[in-house]
Amino acid sequence: MSSERLVVAIDTSTDMLACAVARVTDAAGDERMTIDVLATGDHMCRRRANVELVNTIDDALADAGRSRDEVDAYLVGRGPGSFTGVRIGISTAKGLARGANAPLYGASTLDACAWTAWRAGVRGLLGVAADAMRGEVYPALYQLDEAGAHRMFDRERVVKVAVAVEEWAAHPDAASLQLTGDGLKRYGSRFNEAGLINRIDESLWHPTGEGLLLAWRAVEMGAVAGAGAVAATGPAALHGARTSCDPALVLPIYTRLSDAEENERKRLGLVQSAQSEVTGVADELAGRHLQFRPMGAADAEAASALEASCFAGAAHTPWTPTQFLSELGEGATVPRSWWVAHDNGELVGLAGGMVIEHDVQILDVAVAPERRRAGIARKLLAHVSYDAQMLGCTTASLEVEDGNAPAMALYEHLGFKQIGRRRNYYGQGADALVMQAELPLALPVDAASPEPTSAVMRAWPLAPVDRTEDERTEIERRKLVLAIESSCDETAVAIIDAEGSMLANQVSTQIDFHARFGGVVPEIASRKHVEVIVGVVDAALEEASQALGLTGGTLEPKELAAVGVTQGPGLVGALVVGVAFAKGFAYSAGVPLIAVNHLEGHLFANLLAQPDLKPPFIFTLVSGGHTMLVHVRDWGDYRVLGETLDDAVGEAFDKVAKALGLGYPGGPIISRLAETGDPKAIDFPRALNRKGDYRFSLSGLKTAVVNYIEQETTAGRTIHLPDLAASFEAAVFDVQYKKAWNALRETGAREYCIGGGVAANPHLRQMMVKKLGRQGVRVTLPPRDACTDNAAMIAEVARRKFERGEFSGFDIDADPNMTL
Repeated sequence: MSSERLVVAIDTSTDMLACAVARVTDAAGDERMTIDVLATGDHMCRRRANVELVNTIDDALADAGRSRDEVDAYLVGRGPGSFTGVRIGISTAKGLARGANAPLYGASTLDACAWTAWRAGVRGLLGVAADAMRGEVYPALYQLDEAGAHRMFDRERVVKVAVAVEEWAAHPDAASLQLTGDGLKRYGSRFNEAGLINRIDESLWHPTGEGLLLAWRAVEMGAVAGAGAVAATGPAALHGARTSCDPALVLPIYTRLSDAEENERKRLGLVQSAQSEVTGVADELAGRHLQFRPMGAADAEAASALEASCFAGAAHTPWTPTQFLSELGEGATVPRSWWVAHDNGELVGLAGGMVIEHDVQILDVAVAPERRRAGIARKLLAHVSYDAQMLGCTTASLEVEDGNAPAMALYEHLGFKQIGRRRNYYGQGADALVMQAELPLALPVDAASPEPTSAVMRAWPLAPVDRTEDERTEIERRKLVLAIESSCDETAVAIIDAEGSMLANQVSTQIDFHARFGGVVPEIASRKHVEVIVGVVDAALEEASQALGLTGGTLEPKELAAVGVTQGPGLVGALVVGVAFAKGFAYSAGVPLIAVNHLEGHLFANLLAQPDLKPPFIFTLVSGGHTMLVHVRDWGDYRVLGETLDDAVGEAFDKVAKALGLGYPGGPIISRLAETGDPKAIDFPRALNRKGDYRFSLSGLKTAVVNYIEQETTAGRTIHLPDLAASFEAAVFDVQYKKAWNALRETGAREYCIGGGVAANPHLRQMMVKKLGRQGVRVTLPPRDACTDNAAMIAEVARRKFERGEFSGFDIDADPNMTL
């Protein structure tokens, strides 16, 4: 007895939008699978995949005489290919599968290219050269015979074109090698020069929907070895293991980390983990806000205080701020390397050493008592020893007080061995043990920071939900709108009802992955969105179910009234994931789609605190990417009075924090420091502080702060960070207040509100309430947890647009430059 499934296959990894609708028959007993293609929608679609994909699927289903409700499973090309293209396909497919509670399978785009050639009758040795940009290709060799296309490699990879050409030219059967792939369009002449001139027909150089189906069938039947069809967590994913068809587990095929993480990984001398090969993000480099950076002059006082707390009661004499400054001075006769670890601005660890010929002598290692046994010292020494290796060192040596068992155990674990003893080194009766290790040190990822998995394995599809009549009636009455926000580095999902009650509000933050780089890395952001978006949607649906008191299982997508999503502005790679997922999710669930302006979301966040807020009023948006002053004449009727000419407020905070070596994000760190500082200590400039000029400029202030830091450091003076932070904040916020007050007077408005991440700053909030309140202006402040990027504010906008019937088509695209 056989079973039939209707499967929709899509791939957007190349300029070809591949799409096919097929009837897949699974015969009982012999594991045979037959594919009958009912309709196709393959067409060239350069940079318009997100615009055309969902409607192409709809058209193909119509051509096949079937509907979306009849689809049993989805199949998506996982790449490798265009980064954005791969994400569009996978994010849309995740949305389709999650919205329909259907299985989602994945297959290699390179395999699809090979099977496309096989289907056209090509036989023999085939080389797929897929374009990877940057002078690189994704190379893959296959042997094609009557049985199918057989891989001759274990895992997809990316190499320079010259490497691929050299390898293939040296192949014993190079003379009979046939080439395909879109990389030939850009680099074909390079292959020709090496004598690799055989090409299959150019019409076959891209994957097709049928080719993708054949590639998937081959893996399902065990005909193809190597990586590829189904994403999983851990090493199993690297060997084509057949695992769950849960959309949460299907991820792009990554051939490398982001450039930022790759450079950091190499700097630390770490090998790439199996998890990063699956997710494309180096989880081992993240550390719960814990950041490592070179020590700066501004750290001298905090470093001395840390030393004092670490060695209280020990024979070791703590270093003074002056001693640390001398280590960092330009007059040092031998090279030094000093690193610190900090968490949200608080120094929690330090390590340093000096180079003597081919040995780095570790001068100091200290970790705050409450932060020990978390691998901090190990990671600090990784940085110091790496620097030493770059300076030609082959060994590392240090002294440790005899009897300091925890420190000795750490050093022994890193490969240090005792080579001597110095009597009374730390005082009478306190000997120092001299230890030495060969470089590089033994630096495994510490057990205190295990690699996270991208999703929890579960049975998929989910079991059908059995609702009571009362539950169905209540769900219908509430008109539930699910909203998705992915404009930057937060993946957020919220669910709101028609009356404005927030039933779910889930956020997955990526701060750990960006903090080490001092700001958001767009490539990491988009990869993490793809990885977690299904899980965040699941959490929101479950939270809403609990809020509604449902007894029959989690809320189902088809029970929603609409799906809202941030269309822009923001990081294009991040926006694409949310928009593509939302379109697939809404389409397969059969509910309307609502596009939301992220800036308008920050404005509407004020309604979460003050539901009776009504225009006209003045609104200030202060976030990491935007600074603007807006006259809200009515909902949807906005006049932007002025915007920033350079840095946004949040961006300026981040840059100043980075200049001080305080880490990312800068706003909370500077705010905390400013608590005990004098805002009048340093007279920083107030730019464009003229009446009637509502523009903002912060680059001059930022430069003034940097110049002050350099001036004080050169003079050998320790910077009082609280005073600097308070003075910087005052310079920024004074201008915000004066422009807001001038705008209120000019327009006659008596209401004021604020939004954006910086609106969470307690000093800004207090100042606006106090000063504008004196003028008889009512100030509305959004909840602090609704200031940073979140889906609750997007849900509020989507709810109102739903009431007005303002729906979007499935041809919308992300708009990174959307204006208010």
